[in-house]
Amino acid sequence: MKSIYLKELKQLFSSPIGYLAMGLFFVFNALFLWFIEGNYYLPTYGFADLLPFFNLVPWILIFVIAAIGMKSFSDEFKTGTIETLLTKPLAFKDIVLGKFFSIWTIGLFMLIPTLIYMYSIRHFSLDGNLDYKNLVSAYIGLFLLIGALSSITIFSSSLFDNQVNAFLTGLFLSFLFYYGFEGLGSFNLLGGLDLFFKKLSLDFHYQNMVKGLIKLSSITYILSIIVLFTGLTIYTLQNRIR
Repeated sequence: MKSIYLKELKQLFSSPIGYLAMGLFFVFNALFLWFIEGNYYLPTYGFADLLPFFNLVPWILIFVIAAIGMKSFSDEFKTGTIETLLTKPLAFKDIVLGKFFSIWTIGLFMLIPTLIYMYSIRHFSLDGNLDYKNLVSAYIGLFLLIGALSSITIFSSSLFDNQVNAFLTGLFLSFLFYYGFEGLGSFNLLGGLDLFFKKLSLDFHYQNMVKGLIKLSSITYILSIIVLFTGLTIYTLQNRIR
């Protein structure tokens, strides 16, 4: 797994798509948080916290992670290098986990520069104090969310030879699991099932962490999404290569 992980990291850092996706992540964050007046505009937000950032960034990540991971397997199938990869003494799970953790690591690298926002937002606080407990909790939630989105995008990539199809499928599934189920439950049409569907959404559990509530149930759910989609990726590969 380590060899695949390092190989994928090297490819992602040398890929124009990787740099473009990460660049767009920083540009859109900066535009909405600091330059475009609206719901996420920090200078007029009125509170010394990063809630607008944590509400905005998942929507950007849905696109960015799907773009970074769309070629994980689709490119291997299109070029035929998947056959070469399988000649190496590696199990399917090693290949999948190596690619998965490489995308998750890229997501972590993207989060590190955003820590400067904590320094910037202190200027909006009269006493210069921030609720660091909530900030740590929110960053943990964001890190886990990136893991879930990474697992969804590698699964989408394993379904197709075409990167565009993998990207669009990754977008759809990421949106469905991030907000789609919660949106369905918000219509109040399902009676006692409304809360059940809301709890199926990643946003429901992520927002708990943004509020400083690190619940075992939320961590378990997000990790179960990661296990589900990495498992589905392994299953898909095994069936496509037979």
